[in-house]
Amino acid sequence: MKIALLISFLLSSIGLAQASNLAKGKELVEKNNCAACHGANLNEPVISAYPKLAGQYADYLYYSLKSYQVANNPNFGRKNAVMASQVTQYSDADLRNMAAYIASLPGSMVIRK
Repeated sequence: MKIALLISFLLSSIGLAQASNLAKGKELVEKNNCAACHGANLNEPVISAYPKLAGQYADYLYYSLKSYQVANNPNFGRKNAVMASQVTQYSDADLRNMAAYIASLPGSMVIRK
């Protein structure tokens, strides 16, 4: 069962950025007021416990959002009451659109080697 779910997640991510509607993603991000916690341009969190989202990989963002929808799944769920309440009403297409939009934003994250 775990493998089937993992394969389903992986197959659903193929072409994530190409099939997404950035304008719809922006509309949903603004509707949810994501900036209230994640800060201006989703790049300046109001407290350090909240992550910077701008510029993250779209597939990572999608799986993160999806994992809040399945919070009760012990293998894939993320438990956070605020995030779970933010994403429960959205379809996979909506989550993909939000993820693609957020990924398109310029971020200030730096990877050091």
